[in-house]
Amino acid sequence: MLLSGVIILIDRLYYTDSFLTEFEARVVAISREAGNIAVTLDRSAFYPTSGGQVFDTGWLELPGAGDLQRIRVKEVAENEQTEDVLHMVEAGADALHPGTLVRGTVDAERRRDHMQQHSGQHVLSAAFEKLYGFLTVSFHMGDESCTIDLAGVAVTAKQLESAEKLANEVITEDRPVEIRFATPDEARAMGVRKIPPTEREQLRLIEVRDFDLNACGGTHVRSTGQIGAILLRKTEKVKQGVRVEFVCGLRAVRTARHDFETLTEAAAVFSTHIWEVPQQVRKSLDEIKSAQKAQHRLLEEVADLQAEHMLQVAADRSEYKLVVQFFPDRDLGFLKMLAQKLTRNGKAVALLSCGGSQPSLVFGQTPGLANDMGALMKQTVQQLGTRGGGNRDMAQGAAPDSTSAEQALLQAASALA
Repeated sequence: MLLSGVIILIDRLYYTDSFLTEFEARVVAISREAGNIAVTLDRSAFYPTSGGQVFDTGWLELPGAGDLQRIRVKEVAENEQTEDVLHMVEAGADALHPGTLVRGTVDAERRRDHMQQHSGQHVLSAAFEKLYGFLTVSFHMGDESCTIDLAGVAVTAKQLESAEKLANEVITEDRPVEIRFATPDEARAMGVRKIPPTEREQLRLIEVRDFDLNACGGTHVRSTGQIGAILLRKTEKVKQGVRVEFVCGLRAVRTARHDFETLTEAAAVFSTHIWEVPQQVRKSLDEIKSAQKAQHRLLEEVADLQAEHMLQVAADRSEYKLVVQFFPDRDLGFLKMLAQKLTRNGKAVALLSCGGSQPSLVFGQTPGLANDMGALMKQTVQQLGTRGGGNRDMAQGAAPDSTSAEQALLQAASALA
């Protein structure tokens, strides 16, 4: 979602105090649509999904039978036409009526996380712009991580590291983060980083002292030190530029802890230090590739010997030798290799199949013979209810099980010319 400014509404309590998580309000309206119950209040500290930031959750409480009755607020949205804040609630809404006095409680832990992510985004976006002129065109806050999209650029690893370093320096300086209000013209004169395209009478501005000033309606920390830290994760090319994934605050701690535990476990497998895991992985991959090449050479030798023997004992047709063989423990790769060797020298037709975890069929013939292996395979897989295909001289397909793979060879052999 695009970053945006907002109209100042006196009933949006989070506009002036992002740390306010308890408040009193009266129910204005209740609506039901598509299975959802939406409660509108005359004032609210609940933040609705907007500007890339996700919604708050929490509770609405009201007196009932001597005890407080709690109604879960599961989602908060904004009515774009009326600009009302809609509180989507769970069971218990029947006790609410227009005029009812309620006490709202915002999930403080979720709110704190959102403040850390959103304030961290402001600092990170400003760092990219100050260092390299990279403009942020969108921001998204997910459950596990957040992203910003930088307009039309290619970001190097060095630039990422520098932007992350500058952003964290600003955090450690614990600069004040203040809320200001201004008209669009006043905001332009102040040097606001981005003015929203929609005209507003007044904008809500978030200022990071001597570092960033931006129009935003989200919830934010009081000082950069409350962000905790910013950790960049990865980048990817997207249509409008480069997407940078990051986490802030306690999310960054959890992510770093998970990364450390993963590396520690990998290091234990290799009996090495975590810093040497990449080297060990590369070494293991090289060894695997060498082993695969050696295995392939051995299979080639086996296939050569097996093809020579099979042709010696194969049944003679008028124009070719016919080889029909089921291999319970081989795979499709070996079947294709063997079929090529059987049909390479002399004239032969090879009908092969295998069992195992992926029962398969391979039909092949020496080029120039009268049969059509592709058509024969198509006919066979149709009967088996599977898929396959190929050309006139070589085709492959799947079988539902080992028994079907073996039986299919006999039917295919009877259909040969």
